[in-house]
Amino acid sequence: MNDLSAETWSDALRLYERICTFVGVAPREHDEWWFDVAAIMRLETPDPRGWESIDPHEGEDERRDDPLFPWLGPPSTPEDAEGFRARVTELPRSSVRSLIVLLGVLGLDVAKTWNWDERRPDMERRAEVIMSRFPEDTRFYSNIGWKGERPDFYEQPVTGLDPFSHYGWDAGLIAVNDAEVALFWNFQSI
Repeated sequence: MNDLSAETWSDALRLYERICTFVGVAPREHDEWWFDVAAIMRLETPDPRGWESIDPHEGEDERRDDPLFPWLGPPSTPEDAEGFRARVTELPRSSVRSLIVLLGVLGLDVAKTWNWDERRPDMERRAEVIMSRFPEDTRFYSNIGWKGERPDFYEQPVTGLDPFSHYGWDAGLIAVNDAEVALFWNFQSI
């Protein structure tokens, strides 16, 4: 997709309007990319392109009481990074689009999504725009469980997850390449 711009990115993020989903992108500055993930969680770095991010907790009382809210202890040591690495599984690129869309629906279940058949093409178009930011060498990770080597998240339910936040359930996607690291995290998964 050659027309990726701040405007098309912003339009794509409308996939997450009315859903409590966090979106942040940071420059890749560490060999151990978990430290870049931690910088995003701590809100220490803006989008390297100056493009829109989404922070559903900005200005909330919980954030004033705990600057890290909703995240639980971002990784700050190599040991922490190993602990976080054990909590995610690498996801093939062929499955990423359906997960990006899934993070934009309540309950992480497209079957329960109002007007799914009508909304699906536009949601998938936005997911394609999001994916176009991340080149072919990008690796993707998620804290949710699935069956099979190339899951289609429209066809199968999430089979569990390992929360990264104060919430009992949260589901997310991490994108990592040589230039950028991104977090897409849904805090309204049930």
